[in-house]
Amino acid sequence: MKITALARRSRYAPVVLLLLALFFTAGIYSLVAPQGATATQGSSEANVQEGEFIFEANCASCHGPDGAGTDIAPSLTGVGAASVHFQMITGRMPMANNSPQAEVKPAQFSEEQIYDVAAYVATLGPGPSIPSADMVDPTQGDPASGMELFRTNCSMCHNAVGAGGALSEGKVAPSLMDSTPTEIYEAMVTGPQSMPVFNDANITPEGKQDIISYVIHQQDAESVGGNNLGSVGPVVEGMWIWVIGIGGLCLIAVWIGAKKS
Repeated sequence: MKITALARRSRYAPVVLLLLALFFTAGIYSLVAPQGATATQGSSEANVQEGEFIFEANCASCHGPDGAGTDIAPSLTGVGAASVHFQMITGRMPMANNSPQAEVKPAQFSEEQIYDVAAYVATLGPGPSIPSADMVDPTQGDPASGMELFRTNCSMCHNAVGAGGALSEGKVAPSLMDSTPTEIYEAMVTGPQSMPVFNDANITPEGKQDIISYVIHQQDAESVGGNNLGSVGPVVEGMWIWVIGIGGLCLIAVWIGAKKS
């Protein structure tokens, strides 16, 4: 008696094939995905343990003991070391109050402590790592190309020269005049607060370096036209003309009239 191929096929075969496919996919992902444990340069198990201790003492009350988030703070799983470093080095974290967005203030922890916390959070899930000095070196970028990229992708919020601007609901796009190359890069790859994420598919690593070169050039550039009034645009310049310029002319006219009377 012959047994057909259809009869020999088990009804569990699709399930087995699906499980094998999932295991195969997971194995491939584990090989190609960025690993959280290597997200900070030179990080060791001691750094991770110290970072966990600092996290539990200062961050767990909002983000949860395992960093999974709570009703008042988001999950940190997969945010990467770059996000932690950016938020803490700029003083945005820990937050001083429950405002529309985290305010910039002096860092509350040392550079070493921040790297330790970043190393710990990086173990919670793969995410953007802290860039190396070579990746953010402004001397290796092209400021002219960076100007085009910046004005295409960033100027609508940060102003054409990076002086910052107002957003909706009490939020602001901060000035970049005091930002370091590392902070600029980390902001692009992590998208803090209202800022979108610019991954390598949006802006290449070379493009990011060009943008950094342009911003640093603006920080060091001299205003050949005199006082730039903060470089925040025509509204301030127009107000200056009306208040000082037209106001001054009115005062002169009143003085001339009073002198002749």
